[in-house]
Amino acid sequence: MNTIRYYVLLLLMSCVLSCHSQEMEGTKPMLRVPYVSQTEVEAADVPAVLDAAEVPFQTIASVNWPAFPYQPQARFRVAHTGDAILVHYQVDEDCVAALAIDGGAVFKDACCEFFIAPADDGIYYNFETNCAGFLLMEAGTGKGALRSAAPDELFTKVKRWASLGRETFELRNEPTHWELALVIPVEVFYRHQITSLSGRTMRANFYKCGNALCQRHYLSWSPINTPVPDFHQPDFFGTIFFIPI
Repeated sequence: MNTIRYYVLLLLMSCVLSCHSQEMEGTKPMLRVPYVSQTEVEAADVPAVLDAAEVPFQTIASVNWPAFPYQPQARFRVAHTGDAILVHYQVDEDCVAALAIDGGAVFKDACCEFFIAPADDGIYYNFETNCAGFLLMEAGTGKGALRSAAPDELFTKVKRWASLGRETFELRNEPTHWELALVIPVEVFYRHQITSLSGRTMRANFYKCGNALCQRHYLSWSPINTPVPDFHQPDFFGTIFFIPI
């Protein structure tokens, strides 16, 4: 009888540990990125291409730091063409601004961001884009001095469309809906040799921020557990799998 109780106890402990493990794994989301058979997609056409492919939206809704509780409505969807990543954001927030230009502090504006680690070498890329489509693009193993700016010629390789137009503008203190679309070709992963996305698994996170807006905020797709706001946290990236062609 004691033997039976012993094995029952072992079984219960195993179930508890298994459930806990699944719960911990569940904090890092997994996303399957569909393939769309399009070539030379223009950024302005990305929403229609993803509509036609019935690609669903994912929310950017993790409020990771209680000191910054404001939560605008933000979502994204993503697909690939084999040699490019297509990203489409939709945002509703209480105020917007687009003061920065390419290579500038776009994260202070109404901004959406996509961080991605293509390999297991610790290097990840940040594609940070304000609501007027201006881009900050870097690569490295951490923030600050550990990052290098992308070569200037690569900025033109990333196609961009913004529903609010492609000109900078001052703060607009009013509720605003805006959309943004990017076409990110594999050639801009300048610290890696990637010729095709088909069948690849990578780690990534998607963010919504506005460091200098009327309501400062920091939202993420995959939750982040750090004392202060910090998007440069690859340990908290989710997983994205590019469906084979």
